[in-house]
Amino acid sequence: MSEQESQPPNRERDADPRAAREAAAKRMEHQTQWVELQLRRAMERGDFDNLPGYGKPIEGLGTEHDPDWWLKKLIEREHVSVLPPSLQIRKDDAELDGVLDKLPTESDVRREVEDFNERVRRARIQPLGGPPMITPERDVEAEVAAWRTRRDERRAAQRAALRLQETAKKEHRRHWWKRR
Repeated sequence: MSEQESQPPNRERDADPRAAREAAAKRMEHQTQWVELQLRRAMERGDFDNLPGYGKPIEGLGTEHDPDWWLKKLIEREHVSVLPPSLQIRKDDAELDGVLDKLPTESDVRREVEDFNERVRRARIQPLGGPPMITPERDVEAEVAAWRTRRDERRAAQRAALRLQETAKKEHRRHWWKRR
């Protein structure tokens, strides 16, 4: 069986090319009408009411044209930080204890502190622009010990909160005649 015989019959393909172009043009014309109909129905249902930004001016179209307005909006929306390396490391240094407190094991803490120290060393030797690099490296063992202390304090506070909850539950369960 040949390839043409295995395909289903197609009037447009079998007809002359001019008829095929006319049929495609008709489909496109009807497609436009169909899209318009769908939009009209959606507006009648109210699908376009209360959209974000409805009735507000389009941002970025002020008196002067800024070709990078979309990039600035992306940075603002996605909270992207574009800082020189020395300032980024200062920021990371300030947030490091919080990052370490979220890690579950000592090996993860060690790995994170060693990674931080490596970034500090790289920033010192690379002559990149920005303010001078003044952030010191962190002592891995001291950071692990501090992490352990903070973890133990959190666990003790959680145990105390659980004991308090259990005491409140026991008090609540007492029968009404024993509440006096």
